[in-house]
Formats: sequence, structure tokens, C-alpha cells
Amino acid sequence: MKSVRSPWWIVLGSVLGLVVGNGPVMQFSFGVFLVPVAQALQAERGTMSAALMVGLLMTGLATPLIGRLVDRFGIRAIALPAIVLFALAMAAIGLFANSTWAFIALYGLAGIVAAGQTPLTYCKAVSSAFDSKRGLALGISIAGVGIGTALVPVFAQRLLAAFGWRTAYVGLGLLTLLVALPAMAYLVARRDAAAAGVGAPAALTLPGLTGRQALRCMSFWKLAMAFFLVALAASGTIAHIVPLMVDRGVDARSATAALSAAGIALIGGRLLAGYLLDKLFAPYIAVVFFALPLAGLGMLLGSADTALAVPAAVLVGLGLGAEVDLIAFLQSRYLGLRAFGEIYGYLFAIFMLGSATGPLLMGMSHQHLHDYAPAMGVLVAGLLLACGLMARLGEYQYGAAPTLRYKNMPSKNAASSS
Repeated sequence: MKSVRSPWWIVLGSVLGLVVGNGPVMQFSFGVFLVPVAQALQAERGTMSAALMVGLLMTGLATPLIGRLVDRFGIRAIALPAIVLFALAMAAIGLFANSTWAFIALYGLAGIVAAGQTPLTYCKAVSSAFDSKRGLALGISIAGVGIGTALVPVFAQRLLAAFGWRTAYVGLGLLTLLVALPAMAYLVARRDAAAAGVGAPAALTLPGLTGRQALRCMSFWKLAMAFFLVALAASGTIAHIVPLMVDRGVDARSATAALSAAGIALIGGRLLAGYLLDKLFAPYIAVVFFALPLAGLGMLLGSADTALAVPAAVLVGLGLGAEVDLIAFLQSRYLGLRAFGEIYGYLFAIFMLGSATGPLLMGMSHQHLHDYAPAMGVLVAGLLLACGLMARLGEYQYGAAPTLRYKNMPSKNAASSS
């Protein structure tokens, strides 16, 4: 860091903010709460899984609006109030969820305000401040989600064991407020304005498609479908890895360790993917990282050996570790930065739809068929299709050239590296 204006301050703030982003706090801690909350409210796992689905769907629906607002008014004006509201909403789940329907409704409310504490704002700041090192900067930034996935469920499990699930939800809200608010206020938003000049006037000068143009672009829909399918598989598996292991005779603490292992792998996956994105052709990287969860799901499908839980979770975590980096990076290379917030909002909404559907699919499979295997077979097929879509993206349209390209492919890069 050469000065206080160094864009790497944005990366540091993004790491801290995403440790308590919507993923670790609302999504990946859900498996820790699923069994005790279902027992307390006398509901089936499939029914309770609908709460996470509703929450993630609401996040997906709200994210495009947040993206447009961020493009127009800047990151600080939108993200800071959203962080406060998200923290309050998570605490409200513990305080006011007195029935199954109240639990589902409160998750929906939390999902709406969580849209401002997704990677959208952080990725916009980082992508605007970097070009030639954009992949690495995004990888380091989004690694915050992996750190959160490794630490937040353990934090929630310990609060739950000591004080009960209601206090644990209040604790998650307080943790979000204490970590994300100063990170956004003093590192991401402030450094973003100083180093990158992010805001509506600057965004208009950046190369790329408008939101309306992107929706008519085939590259957008290839990205959207691929990330929907990967989110379906990764989120569905991670959300149910704890109850799946408990069903196989593993105690809750040991099962949570598998979830933490996935979080650690997520960190490694994002750092490795971020580094490679600046060196190699990104769709190649995507195919490799999308294929890793296939091996993890194969291990879970092919054997009931509890010793395979951690390595399977690691493989799923490695794939999950690359996907959010890839959304931002591939969007910037194929659709540009002009309407980054809005387009990222659309892609993230579709990604969240997959994230919401995966846990419900797994939950309903267990509830009606008393087995996770049928749903896991669907997830495997989806990952295979996602790999095929990535392989057909074609050349970059904007930004720094990768070292490895398709053979005999002409360059159409639109911007020089910074």
C-alpha cells in the first residue's frame, strides 16, 4: 500500500465486510439452526427450508434495485443503511419468530435488506479500481465470504449451545453491525470515492453495455444459467451438509466442522481462482472449479462413510469459492463496467434464485423421499450443464487480455491494463 489512497484499502474493507455478508450470516449458518429451530417450532425440515428459500429469493429480487441505486447514488449512501437494517433483521428472527410462518416471514424481511450486504457493492468498488489485477483483487475480497463461512457457523453453534437459538440470532445481528459498518464506512466507501471515483458520473464514462443491452446479449444468459446451476448445487449441499451428517450418525459439533472445512476451502478457492483469472482464460478456470463439486457430490452419493464428509465438503467449498469471483470478473470482461451495479444485480438475482432453490430441493427430497440422493442427482446434472455453458462463452470483449486464449482467437479487448 503506497498511500492512503491505494485501492488495496478497498480490498481490505471488502474482506472484512464480506466476513459478515449475507452469505455467511443468513445462508451458510442456516444449517446450524435448522434442526433446533424445527424442533422448537415443531415443523419439518422441508417446511423450515422454505424460510431460507424465501429469504434468498427476496435478496435476489431486491439486488437489481440496489444495483441501480448504487450506480446512481454511489456505494456509501446505499450500503451503510442496508448494513444496519440487515443486522436488525437478523436479530429480529431470534426475538420474534414464535411460529413457522413468522420465521419464514422474518427471513423474507432479512432477505430484502440483505441485498445491500451482498458482494455487489464490494465487487463494484474493486472492479472499478482494478483492471490488470482485477481477478486477484476480487479473489482476495470475496475470500471474506470464505472466512465468514468458516467462522460464522462456529460462532453461531457456540452461541446456540450456550444460550439457545434465539440469542444466537441476536448475536449474528450484533456481529454484522460491529464488523461491516466500520469496514464499509472507513475503507470501502471512502477509499472507493478517493481511489476509483465511483459514482453515477464516473460510471457513464466506463466501457460496457447498459442494463437493457445486457439483457439482449447471449453472453449474459449463458452466465446467468451457469451461475444458477452452480448456486443450486453448492447452496443445496452446504445448507444440508450438517443434517445429512447428523442423519449418518455424526454429532452436531463434528458435522459443523465439515461446514467449516467447506468455508476454509472456499477461501482457498477464491484466492486461487482470483490469481488464475489474471493469468489464464477465465472460462477454462470456471469449468475446472465447477467440476470440483461434482467430485464432492459423487463422494456423498457413492458412499455413506462419514469419513468422506469433510473431503466432500472441501470439494463443494472449492467450487463455491470461485463462483462469486467469476460472476464479477466475467461480467466485467464480457459485459463491461458501464452499468456494473445493475447488471451484477440481475446476475446475482438469478444466482440467489439458484441458492434459494437448492436447499428447498434438498429439504423436500428428504421430507418426501426420506433421502437426499434424488436431489443430489439433479445437482450433478446441473453442474455438467454449467461446465458446458462456460466452455461456449467465447473471447473477452473488455479489459486486460489473458495469457491463455482459445487457439487462433483474435483479440477485441477494449481497455488497457491499469
